[in-house]
Amino acid sequence: MSKGRKKEPENGFGERFRQLRLQKNLSQGEIGELVGLHYTNIGRYERGLSMPSAEAVNKLAEVLGVSSDYLLNGSKEEFAKAKFSDKDLLQMFQAVEQFPEDEKTLIKKIIDAFLTKKKLQELVGK
Repeated sequence: MSKGRKKEPENGFGERFRQLRLQKNLSQGEIGELVGLHYTNIGRYERGLSMPSAEAVNKLAEVLGVSSDYLLNGSKEEFAKAKFSDKDLLQMFQAVEQFPEDEKTLIKKIIDAFLTKKKLQELVGK
């Protein structure tokens, strides 16, 4: 590594932040403007050269639609929430997770039937 800079572990804060920013189709400058930071700071965060303040983490998380905990630490549950734009549907799926296995299997079959119907309609052109 050049100049003694430490590279953060893969999938650390910087990489997670960068991926979320790209998913939202935001440039470093655009996200910087939204949270009141210069784009050079955004680049430094993404490269793991510095870390944002707690206040900046909260603002970034809000703009990116994730919790500050996910942005800092990452968790599969929070990542799923970040990728799921329909919050009502997400809450329904979270409720279904508590169901007994046989009921979850039935719900999966119902969803699968709707998805199959949709694919067939697209193939037929309806």
